[in-house]
Amino acid sequence: MSPRVLLFTGKGGVGKTTAAAATATLAARRGLKTLIVSTDTAHSLADALDVEPGEVAPGLHLHQVDTQKSLERHWGDLQQYARGVLGELGLDEITSEEITVLPGAEEIIALLELREHAREGRWDVIVVDCAPTAETLRLLALPEALDWHVGRLLPVGRRIVRLVSPFVRSVAHVSTPGEEVMSAGERLHRGLMEVRELLTGDHASVRLVLTPESVVLAEARRTLTSLSLYGYRVDAVIANRVFPSGGADEWRAQWAAAQSRLLAEAEQSFAPLPIHVVPYLPAEPVGKEALASVGEAMYGESDPFAAHDVEPPLRLSADELVLALPGAGRADVDLARKGDELIVTAGPYRRILALPAALARRKITGAALRDGVLRVVFSPGSESGA
Repeated sequence: MSPRVLLFTGKGGVGKTTAAAATATLAARRGLKTLIVSTDTAHSLADALDVEPGEVAPGLHLHQVDTQKSLERHWGDLQQYARGVLGELGLDEITSEEITVLPGAEEIIALLELREHAREGRWDVIVVDCAPTAETLRLLALPEALDWHVGRLLPVGRRIVRLVSPFVRSVAHVSTPGEEVMSAGERLHRGLMEVRELLTGDHASVRLVLTPESVVLAEARRTLTSLSLYGYRVDAVIANRVFPSGGADEWRAQWAAAQSRLLAEAEQSFAPLPIHVVPYLPAEPVGKEALASVGEAMYGESDPFAAHDVEPPLRLSADELVLALPGAGRADVDLARKGDELIVTAGPYRRILALPAALARRKITGAALRDGVLRVVFSPGSESGA
């Protein structure tokens, strides 16, 4: 049985780590074996829970990624090859070490370790405290983007390596990657695709955390659109730091009124998703007791660990492709056809969809975006542009 996987993201500073930690604490208190991990390099989860990594409460485990050890395990072959080539080019060992530190390595390793935890079979719930929105979107887009490149380049790369290795070694005196290096790349690729299957599957969903501010709300809308573009399902929105409306002085009453208007706007923007409200607390919730209280207030009578009923954003039929892009307007969306691929752009984000054989042989006869749903219609005939 797959664990329930809950990812929390939002604009920096809105309280996503607090929401994630409160959710995990609540899960453990309800008797669910719970793991909480972070893909955020800031590692603020331990600070929020006021504990060291490990079993921090009965049924609640906090895991913090050891990037160096995991990097060596998942990427060692490729990194070793890169260091060797740099050495042959005359770079000293320290420079080689510095150059081969991979951008985004910590986030990639966190995803691979998340897959391993999900496969252990010991967790009922896995809560993931993601990095702020932009980093999270880049990270979640990575597996499919890598799949696109690997699917085209790796077979070619293997052929080229076999052909040019003797020449490169004899003329340039530089090593070429051997079979073990190519296999390491394939293992990384396969692992990241398994992560994507896990996070887009029926047991996983994203929760958007926001504060009732116009700038934050605008970013959250765009995030919902982008997550849907990449195939991830959002099942709830958490509105944090909401002023109570009653018994307030004039200053707080003005804030409460402004927040009330923005919450009403959020309900319209994110409908039919539920919006869980967390009141503005008199002190920062630090420690398991405080976080458990936040979790109870946040979810009320609802079951935050029940299976979601959100449809997959992308659906294919015999003659139609349907992609949910909630919140997107016509000016935000662009569609292009290149061979057997459909390129969908929503705002600054782009997804390349490989069409199944049944649709790849057909031409596009129509495309329309209505009520946040993109429909692309195909009909029998020769391939053509959109």
